[in-house]
Amino acid sequence: MKDINSIVAEYETLLIEIEAVNVFYEKSIPVFFETLDGVRANIKKSADNKASKKMKDNFFDEASGSLKDSIQALLTLYADGNRTE
Repeated sequence: MKDINSIVAEYETLLIEIEAVNVFYEKSIPVFFETLDGVRANIKKSADNKASKKMKDNFFDEASGSLKDSIQALLTLYADGNRTE
């Protein structure tokens, strides 16, 4: 749990840095922050003592899958960091 939270925090820092590169990225990055909100919510649900082990695993799998998809989309969007449109 600690590891994925650390990854999410580092990813958020990276998003903030990319957002500051230029106007194109400033306009394109907010959707990635929205995804992080969902990832964090699912991580929190995966630690809920009231949830069954299977539900916890499902929440964690959903969180990690969403994070992976978001990172992949960011790699595609960011490319070499020189996009302006």
